[in-house]
Amino acid sequence: MAIVDDVLNDLKSRIDSTLDVLRKEYTRIRTGRASLSLLDGVRVDYYGTPTPLNGVANMTVADPRLIIVRPWEKKMVQVVDRALREANLGINPVCEGDVIRLPIPPLTEERRKEIVKQVKSKAEERKVAVRNERRDANEMLKTYQKDGEITEDDLKKGLEKIQKETDAGIAKIDEIAAKKEKEIAEV
Repeated sequence: MAIVDDVLNDLKSRIDSTLDVLRKEYTRIRTGRASLSLLDGVRVDYYGTPTPLNGVANMTVADPRLIIVRPWEKKMVQVVDRALREANLGINPVCEGDVIRLPIPPLTEERRKEIVKQVKSKAEERKVAVRNERRDANEMLKTYQKDGEITEDDLKKGLEKIQKETDAGIAKIDEIAAKKEKEIAEV
């Protein structure tokens, strides 16, 4: 039964990892509120080296609809501005001296629907990943049973536990997606 527990623990950690990936993907989806995570993927050409934005500037959320970016070097303001525009975030940077303001526009109803579709699509991708993890765990148990390392009863119990864990993971994905959809609707 120790083998079944090992397979189950491995499955749990893989599902947790998949949930973490989903949460991280959702932080990058713009909801109409200012969040520094919107800028996570922005790279700035810092003397020939692509550098994360937070490596060349201070960033703060001034209010729910405004992010302020203050490059550490005055000559980097234009470079940062260009990087923000090229990042295609749907935000128009406004340069004011040595500060760049990023006003977050309110979401239109059409844009909300697009974002909800995106949220659902990412959730479905993660559900497929969880189902693939289930398949791999099931195959692993079947191999152990075929090799005589576990009994048929252990296999049956293990497959049931794997299914319960998979169902719990998918329910958690649905919960995370519903929370994100609610957040989009509230703004």
